[in-house]
Amino acid sequence: MSASAVTQESRSESAWATFRRGISLSPELKAGLAGTLGLALIAMIGRAAVPVAVQQGIDRGLGVQTGHLDMGVIATVVGITALILVVTTICGYFMMRRLFTVSETALANIRVRTFRHIHDLSMLHQQSERRGTMVSRVTSDVDSITQFIQWGGVILMVNGGQLVVTTIVMAFYSWQLTLVVLAAFLPAVVVIKAFQKRLSGAYAENRRRIGVMLGAISESVVGASVIRAYGVSERSGAKLSATIDDYQQAQRRAMRISVTSFSVGEIASALALASVVLVGVRFGVAGEITFGEMTAFLFLVTLFIQPVQIATEVLNEAQNAVAGWRRLLDVVDLEPDVADPAERGVDLPEGPLDISFERVSFSYPVDGEPGPRVLHEVHLDVAAKTRVAVVGETGSGKTTFAKLLTRLMDPSEGRVLLSGTPLTDVRFASLRSRVVMVPQDGFLFDATVAENVRFARPDLTDAELEQAFTDLGLLDWVQGLAHGLDTPVGERGEALSVGERQLVALARAYVADPDLLVLDEATSAVDPATEVRLQRTLDAVTRGRTTVAIAHRLSTAQAADEVIVVDKGVVIQRGPHDELLTLPDSVYAKLYASWLEQTR
Repeated sequence: MSASAVTQESRSESAWATFRRGISLSPELKAGLAGTLGLALIAMIGRAAVPVAVQQGIDRGLGVQTGHLDMGVIATVVGITALILVVTTICGYFMMRRLFTVSETALANIRVRTFRHIHDLSMLHQQSERRGTMVSRVTSDVDSITQFIQWGGVILMVNGGQLVVTTIVMAFYSWQLTLVVLAAFLPAVVVIKAFQKRLSGAYAENRRRIGVMLGAISESVVGASVIRAYGVSERSGAKLSATIDDYQQAQRRAMRISVTSFSVGEIASALALASVVLVGVRFGVAGEITFGEMTAFLFLVTLFIQPVQIATEVLNEAQNAVAGWRRLLDVVDLEPDVADPAERGVDLPEGPLDISFERVSFSYPVDGEPGPRVLHEVHLDVAAKTRVAVVGETGSGKTTFAKLLTRLMDPSEGRVLLSGTPLTDVRFASLRSRVVMVPQDGFLFDATVAENVRFARPDLTDAELEQAFTDLGLLDWVQGLAHGLDTPVGERGEALSVGERQLVALARAYVADPDLLVLDEATSAVDPATEVRLQRTLDAVTRGRTTVAIAHRLSTAQAADEVIVVDKGVVIQRGPHDELLTLPDSVYAKLYASWLEQTR
């Protein structure tokens, strides 16, 4: 299902349906639910029992009904009331504690599941949304759900029960006055319900604009050096301010609706109290209700009003949470188009891997529809232990070839096989342990050089790490860093140069010891001297394993066993470097001559 279809379907769901589906993501919330509800019930009954005790104390202890003061009754009522308050407080404490513990566990698991699902999505899905928007799904959207579950959820549960219990006790004292209270709130319920529909849309827009704002902030931070280099700080600042203003306007609109809704509840509360006092006085004069019962009824009205007033705010939080859940479900409902076959899959055969492309074509989607082809019916075989260089002009389809080979994407048509096994049948665990790709940007994590290399093999000792850099001819380089292997590389490796980041990325791929190594222009940012040193080392490193190098510098092609030339998504030539240079009208010979001219 496409992202746009999923979003449209989630928006058409009712808030209640979204709430139920959101809760289903967190089965942990059901753990101990019966005990939590039991504690809540005791707390609710305890609150309603206090006005009854007050009524007994007034009518019997103060002598309103008996005609004389009875300190024993008053003392008993005070003692019972104090005991009820203690029990209610203790039950409320343990109820909140249980709810907070369970909800934190459940929502932490939601973050993890959503994060893992985002990682399971293909690169095409991930590239279709801004990174800040994706991050907001597992941060601010889950935070909105957390706030509701831990605060609004428990209050909604407790106050809902309090309304029921209070209404029953009020009806016991005077069903007529109870109808007066309900009549005062009936118009408010209709108005608030109408406002909630508007609030749902306002909070959905609010959550969307938070994602846009986080994306703009992330872009401004990551691209700070480019912004300064081109002197566009003012323009970037204006763009960022515009996204913040958009979010602020959405927040203000939601708050205006929320405040209006709350005010309607306040008016209904005042109307209910005034009506009870007016009607109650008449009943008292007529002897239909005692002074103690009237006092207790006013206490009960207060208990009735409290959840109604809070309910408007809780419903606002609920709408915010529903909007967050919808955004989470938008992601969770996306079916990865590059899926792990898991138990249904197979492992790659042992030993060196050969490669087969069978009539492979690929098109990047444009607005949900297939775009122009970037690869056209590629059909080729590469023998195991062969070192292949894939060359071509920018945009010819070289990187797409590498992504299909490592199953970061699946072909639009045809299939890719390793040692006769279709990649779509291979478990990810087997594929990722046997096939390693070094991307062009050489991404590093915010850690030390050693920790980034150990990302491929966590059990490596410092001695083994040094040996790896020695094998690559890079020991003198790494020892020349400020702290050697313990040198921090900074966020995204920005404490190192682009070329240095690629050296660390190559070391990481080397220690992974794959059977198929894919290098996507992995030496393009290395200076010529380092490239010569690396090339000599890579000759030894790649011996005995299948290697596919997406070549920008054609010195890589010179060292390959075979060169594959791609032009506009079509394989037009293949063969050894020296042979391709001698072919008449050779595209490769022209590329090589152009490269030599640039290196002089």
